[in-house]
Amino acid sequence: MAIKVLHPGLATTVQDLGRPGYFHLGIPMGGAMDRLSLRAANLLVGNDEGAACLEAVFIGPKLEFTSDAMVAVTGAEMPPRVDGVEQPSWTAFRVKAGQMLDFDYLKAGARICVAVSGGIDVPEMLGSRSTYAIGALGGVGGRAIAAGDELPLGEARAAAEGRSVSPSLRRVPSMPAELRVLPGLYWHRITEQSGINFFADEWKVAPEADRMGYRFRGGRKLEFVERVQPFGAGSDPSNIVDSCYPYGSIQVPGGTEPIILHRDAVSGGGYFMLGTVISADIDLIGQLQPHTPTRFVKVNMDEALQARANRSALLDRIRTELA
Repeated sequence: MAIKVLHPGLATTVQDLGRPGYFHLGIPMGGAMDRLSLRAANLLVGNDEGAACLEAVFIGPKLEFTSDAMVAVTGAEMPPRVDGVEQPSWTAFRVKAGQMLDFDYLKAGARICVAVSGGIDVPEMLGSRSTYAIGALGGVGGRAIAAGDELPLGEARAAAEGRSVSPSLRRVPSMPAELRVLPGLYWHRITEQSGINFFADEWKVAPEADRMGYRFRGGRKLEFVERVQPFGAGSDPSNIVDSCYPYGSIQVPGGTEPIILHRDAVSGGGYFMLGTVISADIDLIGQLQPHTPTRFVKVNMDEALQARANRSALLDRIRTELA
């Protein structure tokens, strides 16, 4: 059983929940940019929540199925079509052997997750099937899928056609998008007024936005507190002695354009970190298109932990609905 790739779409890769445990060696966890969408898609088609799916950006792939399968498409609003007939998103639908799955144009969001019953059964690398293209690891030969590829499928479980995730449980960015930020260890490097400006300004997603990180433009330049340059740090005020980078951390090289490090980011370096986007909002970043207006919202640790609990509760409601 396999899927034939007729057209790859844009930057379509195999992704699951990633490969934790290797970040200290420079290999990021990776995995789906929007993990809630991946979990929901897998639940819809009867897979384990972490089964490998396809993640496509802006333009969906065109796929031919060699056997009957259940399919679900979650994440961005990019309507799926079976032999040209539109199918509902966030809903399980059947594709028969010989039929083709493709997609209408993108209407909202940035990334879709395409789950197929049985999961994409490419070999595991370091415990994950996720594609880490920079390291040529996982997926299909460590790269995005290409026309002519055949994607093997695992053994499918029974799943009910027509099951759907309620619209109230589908998480999408607001407009402008809001990303909650916990100020970090290097917050003291900027002036008090710069900290106020950062949260007051409206930023926009730059075209340089990918699996490694999202760059933002439009806000006021940060002003740094004067210091004596530490041994081992670069001369720019935004430089520090090399440190570890957590997922979601916000670099601001030169104080001009914030960069949020995402799933395939490097594990450390010499730029200060203004703060970190909380884990509950990391998925939302992957659904932001270039030029999307965005505001950063300051939160404390208690608020960040509550947001994480709320996200876990949301996932539990999806599991209950689809049980």
